[in-house]
Amino acid sequence: MRVKSLIAAFLVLVVFFSNQAMAQKKEKYDVKKAQKTITQFKKIDSGLDSFFENSFGYAVFPSIGKGAIGIGGAAGKGVVYKQGDMIGGSNMTQITVGFQLGGQEYSEIIFFEDADSFNRFINNKYQFAAQVSAVALKSGISADASYTDGVAVFTQAKGGLMYEASIGGQKFKFVSENEMK
Repeated sequence: MRVKSLIAAFLVLVVFFSNQAMAQKKEKYDVKKAQKTITQFKKIDSGLDSFFENSFGYAVFPSIGKGAIGIGGAAGKGVVYKQGDMIGGSNMTQITVGFQLGGQEYSEIIFFEDADSFNRFINNKYQFAAQVSAVALKSGISADASYTDGVAVFTQAKGGLMYEASIGGQKFKFVSENEMK
């Protein structure tokens, strides 16, 4: 019975990642959606203005899809800004293992405190470590938020339902503005 459950979970994961890969190939790095996401985040918490103004750079992921049955995965495309100017895009993938079931969609913004943390990201040497955690966006939350290892992450749920107690990290691949076309 346990083997059948693992096989079923594996097949679900394969189908999920196949669908996400196909969707990501079709999906473009949408600057308009990224700008809309920034506006929505600022509307919920105007304190984020200081993060946008004072960070060296940031990556905006308007929509990340996540699904799991024991083994989970997530994927999304984002737009990368350096000191307020768009310089490229980023692909995010994630694999998680643990007690988890469901699916959800969320937006994510990653702020880079300095040139070092930003350069690690755009040189594809960045993967979320266990000590970096996302802050679920709600009014006033940014006042107590701080950088961890040069990074601050904010997320906002868009829909779905997910039960989760899992481990796993997000991995990113930077795409220059020329490669985006």
